[in-house]
Parts: sequence; C-alpha cells; structure tokens
Amino acid sequence: MSIKRSLSLAAGSAALAALAATTLPAATLPAAASGADAALGAPSVVADGLNNPYSLAWGARGKLWLTEKSGKSVLSVDPTTGARSTLLDLSTQAVSSGQDGVLGLAVEPSVTSNARGYAYVSYSYDSGQAEESTGETRRTKIVRYSYDDATKKLVRPSTVISGLPASIDHQGGRLLIGPDGKLYYAIGDQGTNQYSLACRQNQAQTLPTAAEVAAKDWFAYQGKTLRLNRDGSIPIDNPTIGGVRSHIWTYGHRNPQGFAFTPSGKLLEAEHGPKTDDEINLLRAGGNYGWPNVAGYQDDESAYVYGDWSASSPTPCAELTHSDFEIHEDVPTWKESEFTARFNEPLDTFGTSVTWDHDFTGAPCDASGLYYICYPTIAPSSLTYYKPAVGRAMPGWENSVIMTSLKDGTIYRLGLNWTETDVVAVEPLYTDQDRFRATIVSPDGKTVYAITDTAGLVRGDDDVPTTDLTHPGSLLAFPVRN
Repeated sequence: MSIKRSLSLAAGSAALAALAATTLPAATLPAAASGADAALGAPSVVADGLNNPYSLAWGARGKLWLTEKSGKSVLSVDPTTGARSTLLDLSTQAVSSGQDGVLGLAVEPSVTSNARGYAYVSYSYDSGQAEESTGETRRTKIVRYSYDDATKKLVRPSTVISGLPASIDHQGGRLLIGPDGKLYYAIGDQGTNQYSLACRQNQAQTLPTAAEVAAKDWFAYQGKTLRLNRDGSIPIDNPTIGGVRSHIWTYGHRNPQGFAFTPSGKLLEAEHGPKTDDEINLLRAGGNYGWPNVAGYQDDESAYVYGDWSASSPTPCAELTHSDFEIHEDVPTWKESEFTARFNEPLDTFGTSVTWDHDFTGAPCDASGLYYICYPTIAPSSLTYYKPAVGRAMPGWENSVIMTSLKDGTIYRLGLNWTETDVVAVEPLYTDQDRFRATIVSPDGKTVYAITDTAGLVRGDDDVPTTDLTHPGSLLAFPVRN
C-alpha cells in the first residue's frame, strides 16, 4: 500500500503572466523573454564544443577562465577571438559520471590585475575508501594552483582540503573568494533520499561532532556551505553550531548552485527545490535553512512533505521502489509545521504557489514521462552580482543579481532592495532552448557572458521536454541593451 502525497520543491513556470521589472510576489515569474522584448540582445558564440562547462571567472590578461565538469579541465578563452588553451588537465585525477567532476573555480584578484597569484579548483576524485554507511568512494577536494604566465598554465598544486563529500548528484560545487579573503564553498545533499540514492539518509541537518572535526571526517558536511582559510584550516571566527566550530557556515541546504557577494559583503545563494520551492537565500553565519524538513516557506501549503525513505519500517527501504509521487505507508513523514528548530526562511522562492491538488504528472510531459521537467521549478544554477568594474551600471540594473536557470532556458535579473535583504523584482533577460549554467559580466558592464550545458533536458515548444539545445556546450556573449 502507499500514501498518495505529492512531493514538491521550488521553482516557477516560464509562461506565467508577463510582468517586467516590477515587484513580484514569491513564486511568480514573468513571461519568457526573447526577440525585441529581451533585455539582453541575441548572443554571439565565443566558443563552442565545450564539455559541460560549469564555472566562470576572469583570469589573466583579459581572458575568461572556465571549468569543464565532464571534460575534467580548466580552460582559458579569449572573449574577443574565442581562442582557447588548456590551463589545467585533470583527466587522470578527477572523476565525473553525473553531477560530479571539475566544478568550482575561484581566482585571486592579483591574477587578473598582474597575472600573478593563485587559483582554486574543486573536483571530485576516487578516494579508494568506501564510506561506512553508504559505500561511496567518491570525495571532493579543493586544490590551490599557482598561475605561470610564461607557460599559461596552472602549476604547483597544493591541496587545501580533501575528503569532502561527493556522489553522482546534488554537488553544489560553487567556490568563491569572499571580501574577507576566505574561501566559500557550497556542498549539496548528495542527492540522498531520492531516486537511486533514496536509501541514503539525508544529512543536511546533521552537524559534526568535535571528534569528527579533529579526525578530519567531513561526512556531515553534506547539505552545507563552508567557510575556509585559504590553507584549508577552520577560521577562528567561524560560527559555533551545536557546540562545535567547524568549516560549516550554514546548513540545511538541498542543492546550492548559486553564490554571489553583494557590495556590502552579504552572501546570496540560489538553491534547487525538489518539485516546488527553488530558493534565494541570504546566508547568515550559523544559519539553518530548513532542508529537508522545510522546502521554501514553512507554510504546509506548497505540496511538500518530508518523507525519510531511509527510515522505512517495517519494510526496509531496500525492498521499496522509490516514487516521486507516492510515499509508501512504511516511510515516516513530517509536515513542514512539525519542524520546530529555528531556521531562516528564503528571501524569495519559485514554484511555491503550487498547492496540494496540483497534478505533477500532467501534460505536456505525459508522452515522455519526464515529469520533472514539467515540475514548476526552474532549477536556478548560478548567481552573479551585476557591478561594472568601470563606468556605471545599466539604468535600472543597479543593485541587481543575474540568475541563470537550467529547465526553462532563461537568464533572469533579480532586483534587490537597497539593504540587499529582499528580492523586489524579477525580470527575464533572455530565453532560449538552452541550459544556462553560469554568467559573468564584462568590466564595462555592457556584455553578459554565459556558459551552457553540453547536453540535458529543457522545456521546448509548448513546454514539452527536449534535448535539442540551441547552443550546447558554449560560451556566449550577450550585449546588454540600454
């Protein structure tokens, strides 16, 4: 027997009422932007044939540097000519068979200013050691490299931290150098409690013990954001959570893929929801963000209930078939309102307006059965604060963050209030049949560069799932329309 309950996390449909750059309630998205109505002009292809590019950063001598998740490399691309070279080949060190691979990239300002300094890269590897409770051998490490301007290579690797969680799903993988000089890194919940990993217990609310931190056992870092000294040690001013000071900055996250600092030093984060409630969060030191007990707001209204498949009894999880639409009666469940721990609600969500009577298996995904593409979420994949290095911002774009999405093929502008504590506007800038992975802004603010996934599903005509991407595996240049 099974209990019919829709499991849902955040997102928003790209075909809702057309609202442009106006204040929007949570979970409401404007219509798709294309053609003459788009705030970004038609893109030019700077480079194509990329192997699942993941992160973008400005590197030495005006070049764009990017990681290739599946290509297991770091590339340098001339944004004017498209000429590319390999800065770092990790084909013999990294593993990639899902959402793992070569992910995060952070570059010291000295590299962009005078071609000297360090770059930091995160990637998954095979540790050869099976984790006791899951059998997982993948781990993630962050490595520091020196930039050699003579050879145009990243050299002299020095491991910052290793043994971080990794799996085939929900890696997060965003890496930034903060205004305080610390490293910030996002780790997802590893895709636990769903699909093929349904019997792995979700650890997003699990905090490490002092003994685990002393032993450098980072298993509890799943579903967390981290703050590290650049040598990998724990900053003395990191928060003490549950009586223990560790690398953990915040916890209770599902799949955090967007990181952006505001001019005042606030850290914003974008996170994938399950079937509803994609989130935009303001990360506060030591904060709990609710997952997996809460998706979006704690309202019991967004068609989400937490079912812990790993705790199924008397029928063990291994004997059940996981479903995204039905929770077996032996799986314990909790409503959002039953979560009593103190936590931070998001600044904004997408897909939250979906109610309990929503049909997550309806058209237009009936023919393919790829229902997750039709869930009301958009899968936000990155955040970039729009701030030209020289000159003024485009009028109306002051205090804005650019957000990419995977499922609805749209690049958005999120307008912030002047205290940078709320999202007050959502504007679609450009829509195409692409999975936009990340963006970066040119120094003069007149161009937005975006990278796209090499393959994957996106909403096509009439929202029908398609793998026919317009610009697969590309670096694109979008002119900003004034």
